[in-house]
Amino acid sequence: MPFEYIDEIAIADAAFRAWGKTIEEMFLAACDALLGVMVEGLETIEPAEERQIEIGSSALDMLLFNLLQEIIFFKDAEQLLLRIQKLTVSSRDAQYVATATARGEPIDRGRHELLVDVKAVTLHRFQVEQIPEGWESFVILDI
Repeated sequence: MPFEYIDEIAIADAAFRAWGKTIEEMFLAACDALLGVMVEGLETIEPAEERQIEIGSSALDMLLFNLLQEIIFFKDAEQLLLRIQKLTVSSRDAQYVATATARGEPIDRGRHELLVDVKAVTLHRFQVEQIPEGWESFVILDI
């Protein structure tokens, strides 16, 4: 599991650290960590619906921030639990761009054990950095 949850950050927050050999692996791990805060058992999310996501940012850390916020948006706006299946991160015109294929399904309270409702990703201590082993992020979520 390329992520770990960090306890005792704050009462109304959840935190995790995610990592990977590549920036894409780290982004995927962070997206799964986000969903793991909301739903027990990511394997219960069936790939019944697909969404294409393309987001950009002038900063690599904000690209991850925006992608995580997009997952929360789909949960709130469409009641969809989406897992990122494919992801590429590229640089175009002084912008970083994440292009992703997300698959998932509508929330089914009979099959999905919902844990907490994540309201947003916070900028408090938010970090993306290249490390000798690859890439690592630290994320705090408002719950």
